[in-house]
Amino acid sequence: MKFGIGQPVVRVEDPRFITGRGRYADDRQDEGLLHAVFVRSPFAHAHVAGFDTAEAKAAPGVVAVLTGTDWAAEGFPGLPVRSQPTNRDGTPGFLPRRDALASDTVRHVGDAVAVVIAESRAAAEDAAELVAVDYAEIEPVADPRAALADDAPAIHAREGEGAANLSFTWGTGDDEAVEEAFARAAHVTRLTVVQNRIAPNPMEPRGCVALVEEGGRLTLTGAIQGVYAFRDLICGLFGWDKAKLHVKAEDVGGGFGGKNQVQPEHAVCLWAAEKLGRSVKWISGRSEAFVTDAHGRAVVSEVALALDEGGRFLALDCASLANLGAYCSTNGTLIPTASTAAVLGGAYDIGAVRLVTRGVFTNTAPTDAYRGAGRPEATYMLERAIDQAAREMGLDRIDLRRRNLVRPEQLPYRTALGKEIDTGDFARVLDEALAAADADGFAARAEESAARGLKRGLGIASYLESVLGPPVENARVGFEKDGTVLVSVGTQSNGQGHETAFAQLACEMFGLPIDRVRFLQADTDALPLGGGHGGSRSLQLGGSAILRAGEKVIEKAKALAGHLLEAAADDIELVDGRFRIAGTDRETGWDEIVAAAHDGRAERWGLRGGLVELADYTRENHSFPNGAHVAEVEVDPETGRVVLLRYTVVDDFGRIVNPLLVAGQVMGGIAQGAGQALLEGVVHDEAGQLLTGSFMDYAMPRADDVPSFDIRFMEDAPSTSNPLGIKGCGEAGTIGAPPAIVNAVLDALAGLGVRHLDMPLTPETVWRAIADARG
Repeated sequence: MKFGIGQPVVRVEDPRFITGRGRYADDRQDEGLLHAVFVRSPFAHAHVAGFDTAEAKAAPGVVAVLTGTDWAAEGFPGLPVRSQPTNRDGTPGFLPRRDALASDTVRHVGDAVAVVIAESRAAAEDAAELVAVDYAEIEPVADPRAALADDAPAIHAREGEGAANLSFTWGTGDDEAVEEAFARAAHVTRLTVVQNRIAPNPMEPRGCVALVEEGGRLTLTGAIQGVYAFRDLICGLFGWDKAKLHVKAEDVGGGFGGKNQVQPEHAVCLWAAEKLGRSVKWISGRSEAFVTDAHGRAVVSEVALALDEGGRFLALDCASLANLGAYCSTNGTLIPTASTAAVLGGAYDIGAVRLVTRGVFTNTAPTDAYRGAGRPEATYMLERAIDQAAREMGLDRIDLRRRNLVRPEQLPYRTALGKEIDTGDFARVLDEALAAADADGFAARAEESAARGLKRGLGIASYLESVLGPPVENARVGFEKDGTVLVSVGTQSNGQGHETAFAQLACEMFGLPIDRVRFLQADTDALPLGGGHGGSRSLQLGGSAILRAGEKVIEKAKALAGHLLEAAADDIELVDGRFRIAGTDRETGWDEIVAAAHDGRAERWGLRGGLVELADYTRENHSFPNGAHVAEVEVDPETGRVVLLRYTVVDDFGRIVNPLLVAGQVMGGIAQGAGQALLEGVVHDEAGQLLTGSFMDYAMPRADDVPSFDIRFMEDAPSTSNPLGIKGCGEAGTIGAPPAIVNAVLDALAGLGVRHLDMPLTPETVWRAIADARG
């Protein structure tokens, strides 16, 4: 079918976007809309002694100025956190309160202390400059290792024993099995790896609009990744019944995890809107985003890999220090703990694995999910350790991977941390990637580079992803009176092309062209529940819910067709969009079926009127996308400049609905992974001041920083976790790219004696490493 599953359908939503008809948060210009501008701390750590808002309140156009003192007077609890951090011994970790507006202490540059609400954004910006805040600076601490020192300044007041800035010491794994494996190991590789702190930087900054509806109901709309979670968490914060708050997202210009948290601005805008009885809009500026968006990664890990004399992996032991920032963000405690552990060990046969993570507070912006959310961290630790082990033991790094990858006959395979991998052919994927990358011809290419005074390197990374996020999804599928197919899902797109992919599923089921499909998403009034966007979950869960709802629609349509054709429903078959009595040429179509469903005949025949069905789908197991990345780089040893020359990836995403969309997801993920590996990094000085607060200082990947990608898929091992056989694809590129690229650079520099580099591999970082190795 032209528009069905497996077809490279061009995105149906694109004409709307490229002609400027997208509707984003800042496009809302409702009549009477007020504008919010926040007053933020210029200090990383300070006491707030008081506010003087008189001049700001008297400024033209100002409707209200609300401060942390006003927020505190309401008695609200702290902003919601999805998971209480837990210590290894089962005791609860330290979860300090986070107010939407700080009243007594600010804990990072950009911490909000007040908000100005005015008739225009310009008036609010002018008045915000007039709010006087009396600060008394406190010694800050920006480095997580320094934050654990006995004499470190306490960022939060806490009772009891323990380091002042330690939130939790979380762990998983069999201690006895890990220690026994290390005791009998013939070789142990040890290294320290740094996951550099990253800013999400979606094309559309964060923003929201809090709308006051008739009867006191509120609607929150804007740049949001998960409307149902936002509704539930915000209602919990304010003590509201869920019926009071309607949350929806229209078009969202990228998220990458940075729009998946309930942030102070959401809470304050809703609070102000209800308080004032008028709708309130807030849109982040780009500079504002650098200090207020939740950052990603920011983990330092000690990694140990134990091997026997033949190079078999015996155990993996990782101890991580996770920089939580100033507060626990909505998902911040999950990322360096359970999300990382989900794939620690990858697709390798490792008998014992342990992860111990300490979450530490610092005077920096909070950290949370960033594309991959724990899976890149886990993969980077292991893939870097494998390359180092191969070098130390004098083994071929490709053969070392092959001999340790889980074999097809071992599937389903239960990992050391309890995950059950259902399908895959991991060595085949690796071999196909190496063949596509012409690894056999690398030596000749390296000689050519050497003739020009350059060093060429080949880097490899095998990855395994475990799809995360809420396990349940809802969908409503049906036909409107005019014959339009309406597909409504609880997931949502942030630019991935869901409108196209989900429509293709309907086309496949119903045998109709894609222009007959209308798509609705991200609206808490449309469906009872939904899991939103994140964790590469959308298509496999939302698509499976659509499949179930569509099957119910077809079942009812066959009953209607039976009446129209005067046959038993069991004798009706749906073929190419036509309902036919099996074995005959008597048939009817969707137009006749829809008419009968809506004009009263269905009820006369004893059937429910209309042709719309609701269904949900709950996964029983995670799915496991996997693949192999091969990066080829050239390094100029005189300048340290790294050029990414070739990039090849073979991915096993199970069944693929739209290869064009999937390739786009992989491309974007690789580009972001390359950005982390080579360019990006949020940097603070010792005073907690942000040194990379604009695109003048924070290096984003550009088109000329990445080559054309050779992207291939293996579809021979569909997932058994859902009826569509889909494994997920949205985050895979960011998981495999950093270790592949870093391994390639280290391969290029091996002859110069460079053994280790921390991301980002900027020219200065590489040049200094070369200079140090040369002595």
